[in-house]
Amino acid sequence: MIFLIGNKNSSLRVVITVAAAFFGLCLLLTLHRYYSFYATYDQGIFNQVFWNGTHGRLFESSLSSALSANVVHNNELPEVFYYRLGQHFTPALMLWLPIYALFPSPVTLTVLQVTLISVAGLVLYALARHYLKPQLSAAIAISYYCANAVIGPTLGNFHDICQMPLYVFSLLLAMEKRWWPLFGILATLILAVREDGGVVLFGVGVYLILSRRYPLTGLAVCVLSFGYMLVLTNLIMPLFSTDISQRFMMERFGQYAEGDEASTLEILWGMASNPWRLLVELFTPFFGKIRYLVGQWLPLAFVPAVAPASWAIAGFPLLKLFSAQGQSVLAINIRYAMTVVPGLFYGAILWWADRQQEEAKIANREKTFLRFPSAVFPLPSSSRFRRFWSLCICLSLFFTFTSNPNRTFSFILPDAIDPWVQVPLITQWQHVLQVRPLLAQIPPDTSVAATNTIVPILSSRREILRFPMLELRNDRREIVKMEYVIADLWQLQRYQAAFRTERSQLQAIVPQIDRMSNSGEYGIIGFEDGAILMRKGVASNSESVAAWASFRQQLQPILQKS
Repeated sequence: MIFLIGNKNSSLRVVITVAAAFFGLCLLLTLHRYYSFYATYDQGIFNQVFWNGTHGRLFESSLSSALSANVVHNNELPEVFYYRLGQHFTPALMLWLPIYALFPSPVTLTVLQVTLISVAGLVLYALARHYLKPQLSAAIAISYYCANAVIGPTLGNFHDICQMPLYVFSLLLAMEKRWWPLFGILATLILAVREDGGVVLFGVGVYLILSRRYPLTGLAVCVLSFGYMLVLTNLIMPLFSTDISQRFMMERFGQYAEGDEASTLEILWGMASNPWRLLVELFTPFFGKIRYLVGQWLPLAFVPAVAPASWAIAGFPLLKLFSAQGQSVLAINIRYAMTVVPGLFYGAILWWADRQQEEAKIANREKTFLRFPSAVFPLPSSSRFRRFWSLCICLSLFFTFTSNPNRTFSFILPDAIDPWVQVPLITQWQHVLQVRPLLAQIPPDTSVAATNTIVPILSSRREILRFPMLELRNDRREIVKMEYVIADLWQLQRYQAAFRTERSQLQAIVPQIDRMSNSGEYGIIGFEDGAILMRKGVASNSESVAAWASFRQQLQPILQKS
């Protein structure tokens, strides 16, 4: 690990170089992902929220409404005036609204996400420098930029948690410097990231109490974060919608509740009254959760596994993830993994600070009291451990790349081997060039229904749905159908051979297109390379109809599969 050798200035230059490389590569890959139609629904949701915000309609979204409990469970229609705050309470996003107003585009959110996560690594270096020598601080920062739990979520759709590493690292640095007014501001921002941001902040408070550094401050932080989450999820968010109790609590923590809905208080009581159930959830699937922890620890050479501060701070986000149900909570490439990162890295800094002090005592021939497990771990100057740490970082990068986070590397790696599914770069962009003229025919101020990968491209508008949804309630409270429909089946056709989700989408979308065209309500006005464009109330184009019929024939065997 060459960056553990050198002076202060060279270490800082290395960190800045790695940060710049991280920023450049991640930005290039995420922009390619967006422009090649691999970004998906969540990118569209956040872009529509920001777009509506610039037009004075804060936190409103028809795309979010389509995921609400009223639509999913009660079969009501989506609404353009639906407030997303009932699903996720994210006021911190409005900090970036002025930037979006200057550059109103989904690309702005992509640039913002990569920037926030890149800058967080520089703050981490400054935090490490409070305790560690420059070379070791550089190693910590570089481990951050090579962590799967950092790279994976960065390469995905825009998400609110991208703010979390910057705010938490800055909070901890403010605590170390005793900048208490800034500490209070950052604590508020962490709570404002989303409704469960208090889980991360609660861990910081527990650390301050257990370490006895600032026990009263820690107690205040715990009371504030826990009280905020309870008041927010039980009193404030239900004012906007019933989603928190009917959808999100039940989808993640329904195993602790009885009935069809539950508040956070009822979920907590369900955990406390049934500890055996909680214990089973925490440890199953056992190897899946061990694999997740290994992925989180790997870039730091497993130091967080024996660092008490890492467990104190990151333990609560881990507890939230491990007690929940669903496969996504253990996916290290999506946004939830990023909530664990700050605690792990800060704990590693403190652990290395202790080792650094022990090494200094040994060099000065002073008495040392090495306790297990610290006694069996190497000192910072150990060349053998530097090589091991380098190997761990390389493995972290290798596993991140081969996991193909969010299908970012699908132009290089196969998404499936048996059957083989892989889309070369040239093929991706040939498809984009053919579909772009269809998108250009859709006016920017009209309503549209689009398939999953097209939603982000067209989401800067008031009325948009994910096809096959067609109807919503507009600002006049009238039920209207979308004027335009665009369905890109090209990617679905290729991926359905190996992925049931894509096959199910095809089997739902194609019959809907048949019904719309056969009834004459929508005319087919364009078809290119598996993408069909339809418009309400117009006659079909004969050439486009013929092209669709030919493509439709290719899909017939797929539609008949179970």
